[in-house]
Amino acid sequence: MTPTRSPRAGMPAARLLALALALAALPGTGMARTPQANPLPAPAHGVVGVADAQLTPDFWIARAKAPDALLLANPAIDARNARLLREDTSMHDLSALPATLARAQVTGWITDLASPPTRALWDEAGQPVAKATLDAIVANRALDAVPASQPTRFGMAVHRASLRAFPSALRVFNSDDDADIDRFQESALFPGDAVVIAHASADGRWLFVVSPRYAAWVEAAAIAAGSREAVLGYAQRAPYRVITGAKPRTVFTREEPRLSELQLDMGTRVPLAQAAPDQPINGQHPYSAWTLELPVRNADGSLAFAPALLPRIEDSRADYLPLTRANLIRQAFKFLGERYGWGHAYNARDCSGFVSEVYRSMGVQLPRNTSAQAVSPVFARTRFAPEDGRDKRMAAVRALQVGDLIYIPGHVMMYIGDIDGMPYVIHDTNGGTVLGADDQPHSLRLNGVSVTPLLPLRFGKDHDYVDRITNIVKVAATQ
Repeated sequence: MTPTRSPRAGMPAARLLALALALAALPGTGMARTPQANPLPAPAHGVVGVADAQLTPDFWIARAKAPDALLLANPAIDARNARLLREDTSMHDLSALPATLARAQVTGWITDLASPPTRALWDEAGQPVAKATLDAIVANRALDAVPASQPTRFGMAVHRASLRAFPSALRVFNSDDDADIDRFQESALFPGDAVVIAHASADGRWLFVVSPRYAAWVEAAAIAAGSREAVLGYAQRAPYRVITGAKPRTVFTREEPRLSELQLDMGTRVPLAQAAPDQPINGQHPYSAWTLELPVRNADGSLAFAPALLPRIEDSRADYLPLTRANLIRQAFKFLGERYGWGHAYNARDCSGFVSEVYRSMGVQLPRNTSAQAVSPVFARTRFAPEDGRDKRMAAVRALQVGDLIYIPGHVMMYIGDIDGMPYVIHDTNGGTVLGADDQPHSLRLNGVSVTPLLPLRFGKDHDYVDRITNIVKVAATQ
C-alpha cells in the first residue's frame, strides 16, 4: 500500500496510518474470510496474473468498450475545473485571494501544513536526526516575522521543484531502515506553475508559496516574482502546446542555460513564443521544433520569459487530448516502470500524482492527495463505509469503467479492464502484497508504476484491497 500522505491531506499522517491499520484489523465487517491461494498464474517475475502482453496499452485498448468515445467535452471539463477551485477546500483559487494577506491567513497556511516533529526521525545514513537540528529547521519558518498584513505577491516556478513540509532539504524518515519515504517531502511544482509568495524563511533560501493545489515550502531559486497579470495570464495565453509525454525536455542550449534540457512533465501547458520561423533560437534553427515561451528567473529574482525549443519528436499537442478510454490507457502506460516517488520525489511521482498527471493531459484537474481526491465534491463517486459488506463492494467493482479511480486508505488505483472477469489496475505503488503458496502475505516490492490484478492485492492475510475500498471516483462521469 502506498503510505498515507501527510498534513495537507486534511489529516495528520500518524492519524491516517492509524486509521488504515484499524480498518485492516476490523473484526465486525463480515468480510474476513479464509484466505485462498491465488487463482492466477505466477510468472517468473512473481507478479501474479501479469504476462508480457498485458504490459502494453494496445492490449487494454483492444478490450475496452468504445475506446475512442468522447467521455467529457472540453466545455464540461472547463466548467468542472472552475467548480473544483470554488468548491473543493483543498484547492486555492489564486485569482480570488485578496490584495492583502493577513498574518493569520499566512501563519495558518504554514502551521496547517505540518506540526513540529515530536517523534524520532532518521536521516539517509540511518542515523537519528538530532533534536537541535529539527528545532532549527522548525525555527527557520520564522513565524514571528510574518507581518500583520502584506501585499499579495505573485510568482512562477521556473523549473520542476520540490514542495516541502519545512524550509529544509534534509530528507528524514520514520525508521533507520527506510530511505524512500521522506517525511518532509510533500509535492512538486512544474515550469509555469503560478504561486502566491506568502513568506520567506529566516535564512532566505526558502519561500512559502500557495499554488492552486498545494501550499508548502520551495527553494527560493525555483521561483521568479512577477506581477499578478503576468503570472495569472501565462496559463491563458495562446497558441500553446500541451505536454503529452511522460517528461520530455527542451533541447540543449549553451546560449540560454536556464532553459537547456528543461524537463516538462505530462499535462504542462506552455504558450508558443512569437518568433520568426526562419531565425535561429538559441543558436538553432526552429523549423524542426516548437518554439516555446518559458519563464526564467533574473538575477534579482524577477520573472522574465525566454524562448526555448521543444523537438517535434517529443510528445506534445496543440490542445489537451480528448478524454477517452483509449487516451487514459495510453497516457497511464507512458509512466509504466517509473520508480515510485513519494511526494514527486526521485523526479517521479506517487499514486495520486500519477493519476493527476494522466488526467491533466486531458485538461482535467484533480486535487493533489488521495484523501482530497477521494472525497472531492465535484466528482461522481461511490462511498463505502467500513461496515459495508463484500457484496456491495464487489458489485461496484464489477461496474467499473476504464479510468475509474479506486481508493483505499492512502492509495489510489486506475481501473484498465478485465480478463476473464478479473479486474486489473495500473497504479504507482511502493508495495503490493499477495498471498503466497504458503497462504502467507508476501510483498511484491513493486516500487513503481505497475499493472496488477486487483483481487489478489491484500491488507495482510485475512483482508484484500476490495475489503478496504473507501471510494470509487468516476472522473469521466458528469455529476
